[in-house]
Amino acid sequence: MIAGDVGAALERHVEFPDSNIPRLSVDVDDETSTMPEEAARLLRKHWDIKTGPVGHLVRLAENNGVVVVFSPAQTAAVDAYSFDDGYRPTIVLNPAKEDYYRQRFDVAHEIGHLVMHVDAEPGSKVVENQAHRFAAELLLPEDELRDILPSKADWRILATLKEAYGVSLQALLYRSRSLGVMSDVTYRNAIAYLSSKGWRRREPGEMPAVEQPSLYPRAVEILSSVGMDEMALSKEARVTPGLFRTVTARVPVSEELFSEPQAAPSKVHLGEGVIPLFRERE
Repeated sequence: MIAGDVGAALERHVEFPDSNIPRLSVDVDDETSTMPEEAARLLRKHWDIKTGPVGHLVRLAENNGVVVVFSPAQTAAVDAYSFDDGYRPTIVLNPAKEDYYRQRFDVAHEIGHLVMHVDAEPGSKVVENQAHRFAAELLLPEDELRDILPSKADWRILATLKEAYGVSLQALLYRSRSLGVMSDVTYRNAIAYLSSKGWRRREPGEMPAVEQPSLYPRAVEILSSVGMDEMALSKEARVTPGLFRTVTARVPVSEELFSEPQAAPSKVHLGEGVIPLFRERE
């Protein structure tokens, strides 16, 4: 995969955090097992996630050795996908998805696949539902939310929780119903109200900028500062400059921005070893 080729080239010169994904294989034919929730609790403990809302989820994943990149716009067909091809666990985001709240849930969903489904065939209804349940428990832990989720569609409380936990109103409603706090009838009525307001497409309130990857972009910045530019790095990774720029971007890159970088210097001195790439603080 291109992301792995780029990462392998960068890691010849910089040091990334070690991969730190726990594995908990889940039976992909079991629709009733509580293993997805247990896997999410395991990850929270393994990554030392404190009680309360999860912070910058993309950065948290990167700090634990997960690569997060945007796919090229012309190839984006799904919200997100993930894989572990032997280089590093990788999450690929759709560059057209500009919804902060849904992107965070996508990332949590894909982390679930990396924890539970490394050897499973993707795409089945049960597998996707397991990853969905994992994401819900990761971002909205039952022991924290059960007593504060509303049993009725109290939009003021829901809006406060949305801002605090970084999830959509729809995710909160679904979580309230799945935990038995909200009845099926109340949930359906709330979703119908969302639809009537057009909120299923765009929820009310200010939309924060989507979380940005920083692992690859920071590596490129460090190497650029010591004389190795994008052209040299893209050649080393054996990908086109446009694809290299897409994979190492903090934000989605449009095709029209795929101009050729300036030529690399004839000789680059990087010293004897690799440059440590320190983890960014949340």
